[in-house]
Amino acid sequence: MFYRFDGKEPVVGDGSYVSETALVIGDVRIGCGCYVGHGAILRGDYGVIEVGDECVVEEGVIIHAPPDEKCAISRGVSIGHGAIVHAGTIGDLAGIGMGAILSLRSAIGREAIVAEGAVVKQGQKIDDGIIVAGNPAKRIRVVSEKDREFWAYTRKVYSDLAKRYLAVGMERMDLR
Repeated sequence: MFYRFDGKEPVVGDGSYVSETALVIGDVRIGCGCYVGHGAILRGDYGVIEVGDECVVEEGVIIHAPPDEKCAISRGVSIGHGAIVHAGTIGDLAGIGMGAILSLRSAIGREAIVAEGAVVKQGQKIDDGIIVAGNPAKRIRVVSEKDREFWAYTRKVYSDLAKRYLAVGMERMDLR
């Protein structure tokens, strides 16, 4: 699950759950109260990954940074199943949909939403508080209060799940 690489090792904040089936390698810093799901890969082998407090990294997400650069994920970000994140920055409370791709050095604004399957191009900047979709990602509309409520609900579901995993754990079974 956790691997030291080239003298650098992951750090995980209090109250965070990282699945034993996730791979967290090298210079990765995970904040407090986070959920990192099964099969997620956070590769801090030649770049730095910072995950802020209260973030959700769902199952199958891949996070990486270019050599000698940083992927900085701010507080309260939710990243959906199977997303690929090579972004430079993701702002507070942003939502990244399932299967979205955030290419090298892209920047996602505060409370922005990247729709499921959207592709944010290399170096593309997404403004605060808007929803983007498509390939390449284009502005659809401004984030609504209903959108904010949905992403807050998602964070709560995974925050509660992280607490349950920390309290009861998983038990390996051999089925025949």
